[in-house]
Amino acid sequence: MALINSPGCNHWSRREMLAACGGLAASLALPRRARASLGALKQPVSLGMIADLHHDVMHDGPQRLNAFIQAMQAAKPDAVIQLGDFAYPNAKNQPVTDAFRKAHSRTFHVLGNHEIDGGHSFDQVAKLWDMPGRYYSANINGLNLVVLDGNEKPADHKSGYPSHIGSKQLTWLEQELKRLPGPILVICHQPLAGPWCIDNSQQVQKVLNAAADKVVLTVNGHSHIDYVVRVGQIINLHINSASYQWVGGSHRHKSYPDTVHARFRWVEYTCPYKEALFATLTLDPLSGRIHITGRDSQWVGKSPAQLGLDMHPDLTDGEQICPRIRSRQLVRAVK
Repeated sequence: MALINSPGCNHWSRREMLAACGGLAASLALPRRARASLGALKQPVSLGMIADLHHDVMHDGPQRLNAFIQAMQAAKPDAVIQLGDFAYPNAKNQPVTDAFRKAHSRTFHVLGNHEIDGGHSFDQVAKLWDMPGRYYSANINGLNLVVLDGNEKPADHKSGYPSHIGSKQLTWLEQELKRLPGPILVICHQPLAGPWCIDNSQQVQKVLNAAADKVVLTVNGHSHIDYVVRVGQIINLHINSASYQWVGGSHRHKSYPDTVHARFRWVEYTCPYKEALFATLTLDPLSGRIHITGRDSQWVGKSPAQLGLDMHPDLTDGEQICPRIRSRQLVRAVK
């Protein structure tokens, strides 16, 4: 199986073009064994996903969340998942967290690094959001979710937000992947591969690849990019932010009227997206495909490149750094 864009999308990255032409097909192929595990599902399973809403940064967080909720009411997925950096779990934000909780009978949270900016610990956040724990597993109509906490501190951590899967959690992950039948979808706020991934990604990928016959995909937020990367037999999907790309203090600028920036000081550190971005993933046992339905938007004002920011050597403005989540399919490769 190889990753291709849907017929209606003509925004191709260089890597995707090479994959379509056969040059990098092997690097994006979903293994035959993982495809076979989809056949264990009795019917398609659909998941609505929104990442990095950053309600406490954006002035229009509730409107962006409402756009997601309305789209999910129409799509009717089997569950909805927020992939972290959602909203501080305080009284002021209770309407936002309540809206997400009421959006579906099955809602799932993932812990992002910014959840603790409001003064809570990660354990407190998990409790306030009624999560089974900081990391946990769940079953959705035969699909097993394994949700990780990428916020643990390594022994040599010095400063900044940690991005790490600790030894206890890694042991738990290994045991869960052995215990659970496929198909398995592994979810973490921080990437498990690719730009800005956790600092022990090689160790985690080794564990994931040992269960490549069960793990059909890993999904993350955090990076605010539209990106797919394969490591060994595991495909890793980055879900773009619902709200913006962060550019930092040296590229501060105003995208909105002064009245907005006066009330929301962190917005000027971002390149916002005009409309909210989110995605729906559908795992189809009959076709053996994973369908990713994305959403397009536009920059509000200048893009990071137009501001003179070179964000990452592996990423290109207008491709992976973009105001969109591309619609894609994981389909069988032609050899």
